[in-house]
Amino acid sequence: MTNEITYSSFFQKVKDSISKGTFAKLTLAKTIGKPELQNIYVKLIVEEHTLKFTLTKKIYDGEKKEFTSVHDLENLESEVTPYLTNPFLTALLFTIEDDVTMKINKKKVASIIEQPPTFKNADPVLIEYLNA
Repeated sequence: MTNEITYSSFFQKVKDSISKGTFAKLTLAKTIGKPELQNIYVKLIVEEHTLKFTLTKKIYDGEKKEFTSVHDLENLESEVTPYLTNPFLTALLFTIEDDVTMKINKKKVASIIEQPPTFKNADPVLIEYLNA
């Protein structure tokens, strides 16, 4: 499976978890080396009656800083993908059904692993939005 197919499969799982109401959290972690950008977190928000997401970048350059931006949900894959392999090697999707981990190895080949869920509850913003 090429990375493009693996990435698409992973982001389809993200979209499915949002539409089914099982999404809890998405995070990028495990950096190459010691870059200033250490983590990226994706959380859902509702803005003007529309479900969107925030992209929070945690930067450590002597002191911890956070930068958050708001994006339309359809842009999730295009906003997150540029950070894969540079600097992040792992994308973790937490749902109430399972944890889906996309890992990128040293040869830059992506693979997906599914494990039992860490979270028992879906994102409360998503649940409220879907029940509105």
